[in-house]
Amino acid sequence: MNILIKNGLIVNAGESVRADLYIEEDKIKAVASNITSNADEAIDAEGMYVLPGAIDPHTHISMEAGEITTKDDFKSGTAAAACGGITTILDFPEPAEGETLLDCIERKHKLAQGEAAVDYSFHPSITRSSSELIEEVERAIRDYGTPTFKIYMAYDIRADDLTILKVLQKTAKYGGLVMVHAENHSIIEFMTHKLANEGRTDLRYHPESRPSVAEEEAVSRAIKLAELTGAGLYIVHLSTRDALAKIREARARGVRVFAETCPQYLLLTEEKYELKGFEPAKYIISPPLRTARDNSALWNGIKSGDIQVAATDHCPFDFKGMKDRYGKKDFRKVPNGVPGVETLLMLLHSEGVVKGKISLGKMVEILSTNPARIFGLKEKGALLPGKDADVVVFDPGREFTIDHRKLHMNVDYNPYKGFKITGMPHLVYSRGRLVAKWEGKKMQFVGNPGWGRFVRRSIN
Repeated sequence: MNILIKNGLIVNAGESVRADLYIEEDKIKAVASNITSNADEAIDAEGMYVLPGAIDPHTHISMEAGEITTKDDFKSGTAAAACGGITTILDFPEPAEGETLLDCIERKHKLAQGEAAVDYSFHPSITRSSSELIEEVERAIRDYGTPTFKIYMAYDIRADDLTILKVLQKTAKYGGLVMVHAENHSIIEFMTHKLANEGRTDLRYHPESRPSVAEEEAVSRAIKLAELTGAGLYIVHLSTRDALAKIREARARGVRVFAETCPQYLLLTEEKYELKGFEPAKYIISPPLRTARDNSALWNGIKSGDIQVAATDHCPFDFKGMKDRYGKKDFRKVPNGVPGVETLLMLLHSEGVVKGKISLGKMVEILSTNPARIFGLKEKGALLPGKDADVVVFDPGREFTIDHRKLHMNVDYNPYKGFKITGMPHLVYSRGRLVAKWEGKKMQFVGNPGWGRFVRRSIN
């Protein structure tokens, strides 16, 4: 099917231009003024933005966490992504005991195939100090199409420094990238035991158990390890101004370190942990929410280019039946995570662009262009001839109030409930196929499970 989108503001990271966009089958064929064609469908986008589909490189779909599994599977999670203007997700397979990297990738493939409504790829995690897993890094880069790897510096699945060094060495040699959850496990363990011994395990003490110094130290150490090996490094879900300062210093001396932050660290603060009753459980995440000063520093980090990507860390657990499964009065027992894959674009536009914190081009840069470049999604991230026709026709003036009942994520609450949004997707295309559109007072999913395909990636 050939589609002509006329009269919209075509927005790429570098420039915005009033023009038409022509889609032929699954590719962008032309971007120019006054395109005339015998398109099967013509859309008048007067007064609207035409954006490249957003890319969320940090999701946890069908992730097992002890006895529970995150609520969104690939069917519901990618439908929600489509309704939010996200046309590609990158998820984290984690090898179980005895599994290889290929085993866990194939296991996730089976969950996604026939279910995913938008395109997807994987970052396999290295969750134990296994020489077999480390040796497999080369094959993942060369053969599996998954050249990016997740390592944790916290939790029981954390990697020690020697393992991190070995993985960094491999990725530096063969052209991969290591993504790091950077929190100092010893600091967290020390603080958690201290709080427990003092009888301070109420939900409000969650941020004290994971202080900002835990992130700052781990980010600094990860950077030093990457610098030693000459490898590239990607810090996930950055939350503090002090850790950002370490990244800025490293980039100034030539270290190839990328940083990602999330809407929760831009828009919410630790005051949420002072809410009454069990309400703070909605915001128990790791790293925890920080201060308004940290929020401001992260916005400035995006503006300056020291933070390259905004992602979600989409990790949905129901408030009732999952967050409270192991008890309501101990922060240590609450599953960590918040939903977010559907609200990323709307929040960045409404809270960032509309309020003057970032430009429209910068929003496209951190949601589309940079993720495509960093993660090797060569056919995505920009509205240019030859690229995949992942396109969002976006109404910048449309108003919407966030409520989980008007969204498509399979979870019973939303951390941004009540946020009044300005600007929403109008039409969302994945490789030239309409997958979501505005109907009535909310977005509707109109795509097909199974349309999404696995994207093999290679990076420099």
